[in-house]
Amino acid sequence: MKKRPEPLGPALVDSKDDFEKALGETGGGTYVLRLYVSGLTPRSIRAIEKVRSICAEHLEGRYTLEIIDIHQQPNFAKEAQIVAAPTLVKELPLPLRKFIGDMSSVEKLLLGFDIRKKD
Repeated sequence: MKKRPEPLGPALVDSKDDFEKALGETGGGTYVLRLYVSGLTPRSIRAIEKVRSICAEHLEGRYTLEIIDIHQQPNFAKEAQIVAAPTLVKELPLPLRKFIGDMSSVEKLLLGFDIRKKD
């Protein structure tokens, strides 16, 4: 019987349980967010302030937020298929979600983040 070679990188995951365990070990509880804005317009500034406020209140210590100006970096918007700004993209934890607008609906964002609002 021929022995399988050792993998060069991380081992492949064979089951859902193994996948979830591996995800947890790589920071699966951390939210990776990207906010695409269009310059420093009032709408963009409101979206930035709102997202920062929501993250500080509900995701403290468990998120990374990258703010991308699509006028300064149009290639990022094209790669992420951004068609309107502001747009917030939740990349992790999966599933990927996109939110378009000024981020004024806290309930909608928390629902999309799978987070219950603090009472």
